[in-house]
Amino acid sequence: MTTERSTQISPRLVARMAGLFSLLTILGGLFAQGYVSNQFTTLRDAAVTATNMLAHKGLFQLGLTVFLIEMACNVAMTALYYVMLRPVSQSLAVVATFWNLTACIMKTFARVFFIAPVYVLGNSSVLSAFTTEQLQQIALVLLRINNLGAACACGFFGLSIVVQGYLIYRSTFLPRWLGVVAVVTGAGWLAFLSPPLGSSLFVPIAVLALAGAAVTIFWLLVFGLDEQKWFEQASKA
Repeated sequence: MTTERSTQISPRLVARMAGLFSLLTILGGLFAQGYVSNQFTTLRDAAVTATNMLAHKGLFQLGLTVFLIEMACNVAMTALYYVMLRPVSQSLAVVATFWNLTACIMKTFARVFFIAPVYVLGNSSVLSAFTTEQLQQIALVLLRINNLGAACACGFFGLSIVVQGYLIYRSTFLPRWLGVVAVVTGAGWLAFLSPPLGSSLFVPIAVLALAGAAVTIFWLLVFGLDEQKWFEQASKA
């Protein structure tokens, strides 16, 4: 046991890294979605959205970059959560990991439709057969597909978070109340298994999720986990 402990990364460090990548994921989403997308696009007015996208083309390209960084951080966080929670139940940790990775793939692919309108609106010579109004409507449809893909991904994120919350609750090295927080916030995201329902409840779900994530990230960054109990539960597994 001593040799194994000396040759692997500290579980407390893994927990803190999971908290760090969780924080980076949230910050990336707040900037790209909360500021760039929500500030300069509206699904109710194709002309206004098109004007904003052309006027802030560089910002939208930056938004795509941040979206991709967000997903890269999410993948890293997913792997770290697997390492952290596998002593509780390796099989359930694998299930949570694959659900989260499925969501990451769906959301990453959806972001192609986030940037596509910039190229549709800015390549008038290639799409000269379409009128300006038609190009604006095409751009709006692409943005709606982006939003639908991201919404579908949220449902899979919810499934993963619920399982992770259950594993945290059953663990001996993290507070049980953190598991309860995760299950509650994950249950909120499950509403997106029906995208129209989830979209209609987005604001309360997002507020609840941000509050729960903030508490969890704070705990992981400051306290990590109880290493002695982690090794004890790992040896029993």
